[in-house]
Amino acid sequence: MTTTTEIFTVIGEPETDRNRKVDILKEMGFAWADLESENYWIDQVVGMNRAIYEELEQASRELWLILDKTARYIHGKHDLYQLIGIPTLLWDLIDLLPMPEKGVMSRYARFDYAVSPDGSIKMLELNADTPTGYVEASIATPWLCELAGIRSVNGRMKELVASAWAIEKPDTVACVAYGSHLEDSGTIEALAKHSGLNVQLEDCLDLWVDDGILKNGQGKPIHRMFALYPKEWMAHDDGGEALAYAVEKGYLHLFNSVHSILLQSKGLQAAAWGLYELDVLFDKQERETIGRYMLPTYNKPVFNGDFVSKSMFGREGGSVKIFDQSGELEMEDQEAFDTSELFPVVYQKRTGLSRIRTAAGELHLLVGMFMINGETAGLLGRAGGPITGNSSHFIPIGVLEPDEEINDNR
Repeated sequence: MTTTTEIFTVIGEPETDRNRKVDILKEMGFAWADLESENYWIDQVVGMNRAIYEELEQASRELWLILDKTARYIHGKHDLYQLIGIPTLLWDLIDLLPMPEKGVMSRYARFDYAVSPDGSIKMLELNADTPTGYVEASIATPWLCELAGIRSVNGRMKELVASAWAIEKPDTVACVAYGSHLEDSGTIEALAKHSGLNVQLEDCLDLWVDDGILKNGQGKPIHRMFALYPKEWMAHDDGGEALAYAVEKGYLHLFNSVHSILLQSKGLQAAAWGLYELDVLFDKQERETIGRYMLPTYNKPVFNGDFVSKSMFGREGGSVKIFDQSGELEMEDQEAFDTSELFPVVYQKRTGLSRIRTAAGELHLLVGMFMINGETAGLLGRAGGPITGNSSHFIPIGVLEPDEEINDNR
């Protein structure tokens, strides 16, 4: 089966023997293609129009520097920290620590985009702190695109991770529930492997702070750590204040940088849009990029209708509410934790996702673009409902050349 729109082409039919591919993917490091009898991975491939991909890549480079510039403008301004929802526990820490170089405030991040059926590209958000989807993008996507006979643009992800980690040199990589949470465990295992470094893998729940020194369950000190642990949770977890103290005193170096929380906040998009409307900070080219690729975003409900509200630190669709043309609630995420109970909310103009016809039905396609060590790194496809949450599927995305013949013999 090959279904085509002007922007995306869905290629192939799922194999009858799905388990064969699932087993191969598991051996490669992608162990959650099936989750509790649910088919997380769709055994088809999306081909993206090459011109759209090239525009998406250029937009990502430009938006990356625009948001970096916005975060630096906000740096040190506590009234703006409050406006974009930065927990007060982290204010002094953000001010005291040296600001990373331009373009690498986060070395491991992912944009999420809506690409509409007419080809317009709109940035929905930036996960600049703890993005997942790395295994799907760096390991599964290239292999599945090769089987489908189309080009993967994700081939440099491993190389860019190695270059980023060679600079940061973590001695420990951690996530919550390491060994039992398949996705997070597999993500840090792949990152550690691709880094080429000899690092210790740990469960965040086993770590503790002793007189400012972070230690693992065996009491071994940890000095440099990458963790799939959202930094905003330091303000709410029992050990968060002690962890912040360890970083503030220089006993622990976290990577991504603590400053990445400035980029992570969806409030930063509201700040960038406000500065754009005020004609402050940005040059002509930057203003053109903002107007074309960013959505009007505010920290107050200024829209009459056709908007989305979401927590400044919502993840996996949690806290997202969609409002119709008359301003009535049309849909909200019911599965992920609603972090709007803990953090402020932003209001964003609504935009449309392209729909693709897959073996799992007609689904909305969310397009992710990884940014690793300050460079565009690869695509992540997720397909689901209008709100992309925990129930969405992974579907690999490759890039089609003009008039390319699709090898559908898989």
